[in-house]
Amino acid sequence: MLGADGTVLYVGKAKSIKKRVLSYTRPVGHTNRIARMIAATHAMEFVSTRTEPEALLLEANFIKQLKPRFNVLLRDDKSFPYILITADHAAPQILKHRGARNRPGDYYGPFASVWAVDRTINALERAFLLRSCSDSYYENRSRPCLLHQIKRCAAPCTGEIDEKEYAQLVREAKAFLSGRSRAIKEELAQEMEQAAEALEFERAARLRDRLAALSAVQGSQGINPRSVEEADVFACHQEGGATCIEVFFFRTGQNWGNRAYYPRADRSLDESEVLGAFLSQFYEDKPAPRLILLSHKVEEQALLSEALSEKAGFRVEIAAPQRGEKRDLVEHALQNAREALGRTLAETATQAKLLDGVAKAFGLAHAPQRIEVYDNSHIMGTNAVGGMIVAGPEGFRKSQYRKFNIKSADIVPGDDFGMMREVLTRRFARLLKEAPRAAAQPDAQPPASPDTAAPPTSAPDMEATVVEEPGLEAPDLEAPDLEAPDLEAPDLEAPDTDTALPDAEGASPWPDLVLIDGGLGQLNAARAVLGELGITDVPLVGIAKGLDREAGREQFFLPGKTPFRMEPRDPVLYFIQRLRDEAHRFAIGSHRARRKKDITEAGLQAIPGVGPTRKRALLRHFGTLKAIERASFADLEQVSGINAATAKAVYDYFHERPPA
Repeated sequence: MLGADGTVLYVGKAKSIKKRVLSYTRPVGHTNRIARMIAATHAMEFVSTRTEPEALLLEANFIKQLKPRFNVLLRDDKSFPYILITADHAAPQILKHRGARNRPGDYYGPFASVWAVDRTINALERAFLLRSCSDSYYENRSRPCLLHQIKRCAAPCTGEIDEKEYAQLVREAKAFLSGRSRAIKEELAQEMEQAAEALEFERAARLRDRLAALSAVQGSQGINPRSVEEADVFACHQEGGATCIEVFFFRTGQNWGNRAYYPRADRSLDESEVLGAFLSQFYEDKPAPRLILLSHKVEEQALLSEALSEKAGFRVEIAAPQRGEKRDLVEHALQNAREALGRTLAETATQAKLLDGVAKAFGLAHAPQRIEVYDNSHIMGTNAVGGMIVAGPEGFRKSQYRKFNIKSADIVPGDDFGMMREVLTRRFARLLKEAPRAAAQPDAQPPASPDTAAPPTSAPDMEATVVEEPGLEAPDLEAPDLEAPDLEAPDLEAPDTDTALPDAEGASPWPDLVLIDGGLGQLNAARAVLGELGITDVPLVGIAKGLDREAGREQFFLPGKTPFRMEPRDPVLYFIQRLRDEAHRFAIGSHRARRKKDITEAGLQAIPGVGPTRKRALLRHFGTLKAIERASFADLEQVSGINAATAKAVYDYFHERPPA
């Protein structure tokens, strides 16, 4: 169903298109949601499929791609992380993996979060002493690294363990991850007793530590079912017009974590309707297990099972158990869903109070629904990047983040005012072009349908549909949910554009408040840009750091008003600090990503004073570019052929400030 402007309003499926369309022509008998959908529809498009399962899968694909306003929307497209034990090296490596499975090896997962993977890998390193370093780092080692010293690696790189013994450790690790944890623990316990009887106390102590590490893995997994080998458990709970779906992952009889989702759904839909729509989208780009357990029966359960079975290549059973251990698993997930949604609703109320406080502090007519914060990052003018982050009632809107590679040749390197002018000019000129400003008050809240609620989310990345890179993580404006922060979730993939796209909630792309990281100079530059574009109704605020850059002593600059400070313990001040710090983090992360790309393309020789000889010396000493980037100034000075001046140039190139 299409709106007047061609926007997709709804995607559905039916055995008989004629009957489905005729049902919409009845003048009465529709819910408010359906009535509004019919009234907004101006055209329809139809796609025929050969089978019902094909129609179900195509529907899920269209919904995730087009995000129709009247469908239930799964607001998280992140792929799940796996553990990979490689098979393309004589000494297999254990590592975290996300994305296409192109590298040869054994994959174990999915895990609910990167935190769960990191925790498991850490324990497996202690238990099985597998290496986690890259192949290039491995090949360049002349002595064992720190991981060997702290007993987390057997150091096959320097021959501390022979290939046969290391291969045995790899087999044990694979057996543990494949579900033979009890057998492995019994074998290690038996070896420990034999070593103790033979008076080999050091070996017995090492085996004891390995057993403790395995116990730590299982202990941190919480509930581990005996009768369920492989299953995903879904529990849906509704409260206050919002919906939470908690998902638990069980593989090889082990609990590999859980995650809470907050799909956007109409208030009129009950748990079973939301859960059914959620499932088809959830597995659109993820492998399904052999068993799916639900807290509620869904309408098209048999059809969904057939579609997932056809896609997976094996039978996928879907059930809503009523008794036994499987029901206990569902009840456990349902309890987590209730608790997660309760925390989120409480934090959403707090968020609303903070936005009201922002409106009061800066003299806005209403609480801002969209706040944009701008910052720049560069090193002596090189690889200059501007960053824009967006926040609202639901927290950070990561899908709306934008980065701006500074392109103007007229800007003097290091001219922060000029960079800010370019960023704001590009952003608001594009905004005027793609979403012309209506004759509305800048602080007016966007209209919301009385029957449609945008549920809150406890994690800011629930709306993000971006590809991830390692290194950074957005702070959470909401209460933390059951998933620990994902350290592989930076926002560096935000496009270098200021396209005026509305967010997932269909809200206006125009900000109700613009915060500039800087003092009066940056504020005046921003005012000049908006004045040239004829924009006079967007509130601007400059945030200058206090004396000695001390947090809590920020000065706020508003056009035509005297600068002021907030009370040091004011919650609104903490909230604004988090916004400012997130913009700073995002801008720096984008700058580092661009700088790293330049280094990758140009090599270390892009650093002044580093030629081919010194480049080889650095790589020979540290092994990898990442190790050079992390090296301290003192470590760089220790490299043969690198003097103090060159070490300082290399250090300064990778860091925001020179060493003390």
